[in-house]
Amino acid sequence: MTRRKGEIILPQIKRKWPHHLALSADKVRGVRNSEIVWSVAATLSAAARPYSLRRDDGEFVVFYFAKPEDADACCERFAGERVSD
Repeated sequence: MTRRKGEIILPQIKRKWPHHLALSADKVRGVRNSEIVWSVAATLSAAARPYSLRRDDGEFVVFYFAKPEDADACCERFAGERVSD
């Protein structure tokens, strides 16, 4: 499998951004909601590539953070939950 130049791959994410936060997909849907969440995440240590997750009939968007305090701050701001890998 090939990858594009500069693309972040999963092993890099796990190594550089080990703190994961799951937000309900409803909180990220739509242009306005997405801009709000991404603007907050951008000021913190978030990776540029989130992933989606389905659990218990719910959809979530998982953000990666380099610092645990950034993940906690975003968790409190958007009522998310920490996810262990």
